[in-house]
Amino acid sequence: MTQMIRFWKPYGVLTKFTDSEGRPTLADYIPIPGIYAAGRLDMDSEGLLLLTDSGRLSTRLTDPKYAHPRTYLVQVERIPDAAALQRLRAGVEIKGGRTRPAQAALLPEPPDLPERPVPIRYRENVPDCWLQLTLTEGRNRQVRRMTAAVGHPTLRLVRWAVGPITLEGLTPGAWERLSPAAEKALWASVFRRES
Repeated sequence: MTQMIRFWKPYGVLTKFTDSEGRPTLADYIPIPGIYAAGRLDMDSEGLLLLTDSGRLSTRLTDPKYAHPRTYLVQVERIPDAAALQRLRAGVEIKGGRTRPAQAALLPEPPDLPERPVPIRYRENVPDCWLQLTLTEGRNRQVRRMTAAVGHPTLRLVRWAVGPITLEGLTPGAWERLSPAAEKALWASVFRRES
């Protein structure tokens, strides 16, 4: 039976189970042997991480050819105008080439998220706001590089969803096994685009 876990990776935790430098890892939170992260989040990013013992599922979630959507809540410096949002939607040039088109929206209110243990950089004369971005690829530090490319550096980054699975109901550091309905929805989402 396939194991599938959803986990709210806290800020400052590595997306692996061991670290020779003694930094916080997944092993500090998840005591289940034989599962691995399907994808990664940088140490300074937070949010949803799916873990599984299924190589097939992991490949479907992470291989760019399957274009599986991931949704991020992104706090950025200054307020992007319509042109900046359109550039994110169309794809921007970053190291390694142009990004795929993305969904990008300015959130009218900050999302209801717990405070981060290390506060973001605050500058009194520089406003900030929150965006919702949905990508179908996962290059190294891609969200941060995209927002910087359009003139709005990322201050805080939280992955909210991977396909139909979200952080809803979790708190930082908490994990749970996916319900049968959530497992079914996830499998359906990864094979939806198959021809």
